[in-house]
This record gives sequence, C-alpha cells and structure tokens, in this order.
Amino acid sequence: MHKQIYVNLAVKNLPRSKAFFAALGFAFDAQFTNDQGACMKLGENIYAMLLVEPFFQGFTKKSIADARQQTEVLLCLSCESRAEVDELVKKAIAAGGAAPMPAQDHGFMYGHGFEDLDGHLWELMHMDPNAAPPQQ
Repeated sequence: MHKQIYVNLAVKNLPRSKAFFAALGFAFDAQFTNDQGACMKLGENIYAMLLVEPFFQGFTKKSIADARQQTEVLLCLSCESRAEVDELVKKAIAAGGAAPMPAQDHGFMYGHGFEDLDGHLWELMHMDPNAAPPQQ
C-alpha cells in the first residue's frame, strides 16, 4: 500500500491560490513551498501541490486543462460532520470560489462542494456508515 498521496494542480497565481486555501483553514508545508509551488496539507499523509502553470508543464508533454472549461478531476475530501461540509463551502465562496452544484443529502451521506479560483472541483462529504442502507 502507498503511504502518501500528492495531488498536483496547476494554478495561475500561486499567492492568490495560497490565500484562498488559507482562508479555508488549510496550512502549507514551508519546507516544500517556494515561488513555483506550494505543498498544502489536506490530512495525514495527504497533500495537494499547487504548482504554477509553467512549472507544472515541466512534468507533462500534454497541454494543461483549463479547469474552468473542462473537468480534469473531482477531488473529494471527507469531513467530520455535515456542518464542516457546509462551513468549508461557505468559506470557499467568501474567499472567491463558487458552489457549482447544490448540496446533496442521501440520508447516510451528505455532500457539497466548491470550485477554487482556477476551476478545480473540490467535493466534500460526510458519511454515517451506521445509517447506510444494507447491501442488496
């Protein structure tokens, strides 16, 4: 099994992206942050590398997707409660992001999400496994 995950995301303006995610309560690892990229801590051993587009381009021969026009990936983070889901979406909107879809309540699972400043889609969900319907 793998021990860590690093999700690499291309960003247009690194200081602006760092300020956006800091407003949501995320911290950055200074040891792996410079003017080309920032290592954002998402959880224990889970990181997002926010890389300025020219630096990101150095890792691939493919063109960089414009996440405002195409969906490149859906990132999903688990939350401790429905309230945490709603609070993070509220903070994202206040920091300049958007909520492209309404919240979804499936009883045992509640989710909502936001678009960051570069159009990356972040899903947030809280699940109560004890309330899940039995498998059929």
